[in-house]
Amino acid sequence: MRHRHLSTLALALGIAILLDVLRVWLPSIITLFGQAAETPAELLGAFALGWFLLALAAPTLVRRIGAGPVGLVAAGVLAVARLALAAQPGGPAQLWLACAGLLAGLVWLAAVAASVPRPVAGLALGLAGNAVGHALLATEDLVWRGGVLAWSLSALLVAAFLAASTAVRRERTAAPGSGDPARTAAPVAGVRDGDAGPRVPTPGRRAWLLCGPALLLAGQVALAPAIWSAAAGTGSPDFPGLARPAGGYLPGALAVLLFLAAALFRAPARVARALWPLALLAGSVLFVTGRLVPAYLLTAAGLGGCLALTDTAADDDRAAAEGETGAGAAGTGDGGRAGARRGRAAVLGMLVFAVATVAYYAAYDLGYPNGWAPVATAVLVALVAATAPLGPAPTSPAPTPSGAASPGPVLPATVRLAALAVLTVLAGLAAALHVPPAQARATTAPAAVRVAAYNIRMGFGLDGRLDLDAVARVLRGADVVLLSEVDRGWWLNGGHDTLALLAGRLGMPYVFAPAADPVWGDAVLSRFPMRSGQTRRLTAHGAPTGAQALGVTLDLGGRELAVVATHLQPPPGRDPVEQAGEVAEFAGRYANGRPLVLGGDLNTEPDDRAFAEFTRSGLVDALAPARPLRTSPADDPRTQIDHVFVSPGLTAGEVRAPRTEASDHLPVTLTVTLP
Repeated sequence: MRHRHLSTLALALGIAILLDVLRVWLPSIITLFGQAAETPAELLGAFALGWFLLALAAPTLVRRIGAGPVGLVAAGVLAVARLALAAQPGGPAQLWLACAGLLAGLVWLAAVAASVPRPVAGLALGLAGNAVGHALLATEDLVWRGGVLAWSLSALLVAAFLAASTAVRRERTAAPGSGDPARTAAPVAGVRDGDAGPRVPTPGRRAWLLCGPALLLAGQVALAPAIWSAAAGTGSPDFPGLARPAGGYLPGALAVLLFLAAALFRAPARVARALWPLALLAGSVLFVTGRLVPAYLLTAAGLGGCLALTDTAADDDRAAAEGETGAGAAGTGDGGRAGARRGRAAVLGMLVFAVATVAYYAAYDLGYPNGWAPVATAVLVALVAATAPLGPAPTSPAPTPSGAASPGPVLPATVRLAALAVLTVLAGLAAALHVPPAQARATTAPAAVRVAAYNIRMGFGLDGRLDLDAVARVLRGADVVLLSEVDRGWWLNGGHDTLALLAGRLGMPYVFAPAADPVWGDAVLSRFPMRSGQTRRLTAHGAPTGAQALGVTLDLGGRELAVVATHLQPPPGRDPVEQAGEVAEFAGRYANGRPLVLGGDLNTEPDDRAFAEFTRSGLVDALAPARPLRTSPADDPRTQIDHVFVSPGLTAGEVRAPRTEASDHLPVTLTVTLP
């Protein structure tokens, strides 16, 4: 394989591995460095941003030592960290391994940027390939799965990355007149160090600047299989505003197709300059307004097209005219001035990724509007793409003044078509592999219903690992499950559809209601048919995360049972009495005389005013026979904040709070006998 194609392969594999590490690093910041709501959001953000600020030194390191050796060492550390994380260590070891892998990945990115002016093909294939793999795994990464198959696939991915990186380095070293221009390049006429001298265009800098924003928009919206899954099943007339199980990956295959087609095959430049930025901006706006399907389709097409706009030969042609290309020159070798600028652009782009990620998700703790964050990221990408110089799409390696081929991956059309077809088909295959549980059929009326209420903390245990098997073990046997803190695609938590994964393990269909943005909230799972549902967004009362009340009607063989799931979010230091009153009022109106079960993480204790709001409305404390029933924190329960209430006439028994560290709360389970 020729050098330029090896560069594309190595970059694509490296991006996929870096995304795997990010999917561990991001939730580790919350679950391991942070301690639930006890760690200030400002401290969490500072710790997260610090690693990206450290990486700002990477371009200087690359220029002084050389892109080749720095990149190879960083690739090795990234690969080792990725494999070590697959050992599922949990705890502090997981946090620091993920931090080491992230920093190594950022340094590797800067080194690759120094020697690859045209990264678009590699970036696009890496982003799409990782998304397709995530879809095939139903959004549960190999890192969290364990077992022989997961280890084998992880080792294969890492081995391919290291082999491609080593081969690229070997070919560059063996090429005539090579060496490490980062240290040996002669000054170019008319170019001086510092900012005072004349500047020549830096080929590829725009594309590398967009690397970080592209990772965010792809992981948060366009190429997020959890979003594909969460977007399906909404809009049912019987469940307005709620989501029920439905196959969601098939439209996701269209997103992969649109993204790769726009990124790898250039549209007419003047049309593309207007079309793709507008599509990207429209998609980001639709995402923050909750229109998920058109959001990810438009964002996928717009993001791919904007990347393609930066993959132009115009910058290279202008740089060649200034004398900055050629073997050993500062412009296109393994470093030099242009390489250092590309490295800085790559690291700055990743800093944008970090700032936008922190800004979006910190809002749920600090309490400010956050919809601007993905939109602002899209605006940045659109502006950089729209101002890229117009020029022909690179189709073959162009000769430079020295006669050497201009470096940069230029894939033949057949290879691009094959990659597009294979990845699109695999994304479609995920739809067939992961069919959600079917709605239950009506049965004879049961005498009793087993109920469980559990704040699952997005599926992450106290050790910081995503372990939905442990969650499923404590819920197995329940007929009705009320879940709080359900994540269906938050990039901050790794981009998993926790609800679909858990429902598949339990074999139970579900209804989901958003409480924060469209993919974070509460859910009800049931072995009985769910006939209708309703949700009410609760007033924030100064609580930034947001809260809702979800009502679902179950068919118990001709009899109906109303179920309400909620998660109260009080302002810091306050009792959620106002929200409790809203939920009690909603539940009574929704039940309308039918038997009622209400439960969830209510963040209030039996002696608090908020708790009294439920009993004042006529509901009965179903956990009273087992009081005190402490449920938080899971490793040393001290507070009673998870509750279940029932309407008069229902009898609760077998009340328990099973000990488990699958979340930071304990579940509560009980049997409700019907009158």
